[in-house]
Amino acid sequence: MTVPAPRARRRPSMWGRVLPLLLVAALLAPVGLLLTQTWRQTGDNRDLAARERLGVQYLSALAPVTDALVEAQSAAVNGRPATGEALTRAVEDAAAVDARIGTELRSQERWAGLRAKLEALRERSPTDPESAYTAYGEVTDLLLALHRKVRESSGLVRDPGADSFFLQDSAGQELPEAVVFAGRLADLGTLAPRRPAAEQTRSLIELTGLRVAALAPATDLVDNLRSAVDSSESTDLGANVLTPLDTYQRSVEALAAYSAPVPGTGTVDPGRLAAARLDTHTAALRLQPVILSELDALLVERIDRLDRDRWLATGAGVAAVLLLGWLAALLVAVGRRARRRAAMPVPPMESRDIPPSGDAWQPAIRTGRSADPRPLQPVGATRDPESAQWGPSDAAR
Repeated sequence: MTVPAPRARRRPSMWGRVLPLLLVAALLAPVGLLLTQTWRQTGDNRDLAARERLGVQYLSALAPVTDALVEAQSAAVNGRPATGEALTRAVEDAAAVDARIGTELRSQERWAGLRAKLEALRERSPTDPESAYTAYGEVTDLLLALHRKVRESSGLVRDPGADSFFLQDSAGQELPEAVVFAGRLADLGTLAPRRPAAEQTRSLIELTGLRVAALAPATDLVDNLRSAVDSSESTDLGANVLTPLDTYQRSVEALAAYSAPVPGTGTVDPGRLAAARLDTHTAALRLQPVILSELDALLVERIDRLDRDRWLATGAGVAAVLLLGWLAALLVAVGRRARRRAAMPVPPMESRDIPPSGDAWQPAIRTGRSADPRPLQPVGATRDPESAQWGPSDAAR
């Protein structure tokens, strides 16, 4: 009689235990990469929008300086008395803004140079109109260069939105240039008749050049603002911008008409040109704060949208990590259960040579000894008579 040894259960292989975890890690890696890229991209866009808002604040501080400087130039050229209080107050306010955010915008060096020129101009105000025209022209050139620097360092020139790009271009470049060159055009119209006859031709050429320099940015400004309104999803932009824009456009048309030389004489009317310049300047003062306010509102809305996108991406990433973590825990639990079952011994199988002890109808196994008792067999025909077993005493019956 043979008794088989108990069989041990088959243990799962190393790859069988590690492969599910590798699968979870393979699913988790792209989720983490996508979440990281989304977080970084939205963070960069948010930082750009926040930096652009600093540029809007700086441009808002430069607007009163531009206004006061152009008015001071006009007063100096025309011989009008000017207290300079408006320019002093505007310079102090701009200096406070530069001290607060100038380091981040890298504008302190340019502002220091501009302020030094302004201080020197205020202390030694030129009495000659021609000298005043030249001196103020140099300072306004520095002021326009500071506008460009602020737009570049704040990222306004790289704004990704169509409506906000047109707004920043209008408020940071076109409008300051239009105001400055319109002031120069009107002042030159005052100086030209006083010049000698030999210089009249040169004066006419200068007037023509300044006329183009003043009207070109004004025309671009009108086109930019209308493009901003057409491309914007904001319902407030058109309602707030179009009314002062129409006023400014009418004043620019009047400036273009009165700055054109009279046919035959080649001269302009200084009085009408100065009045048209003043109307244009007043309309620009009403338009610029509206543009900057709408631009800042668009940037705030963009920052809020980026914040929502970041948190939505974070929530989706956390949900994916939790789901994959639950799947990994489930696979680990299944693996541990399989290892515990593999460690348990299997009960031995019964031998085919040993009949079950409780079955009395099975024939006894012949061992070759006649004295071995044999249990009784059932009486009657069987399915296979030839296969029935007979004992030594069965033949005498």
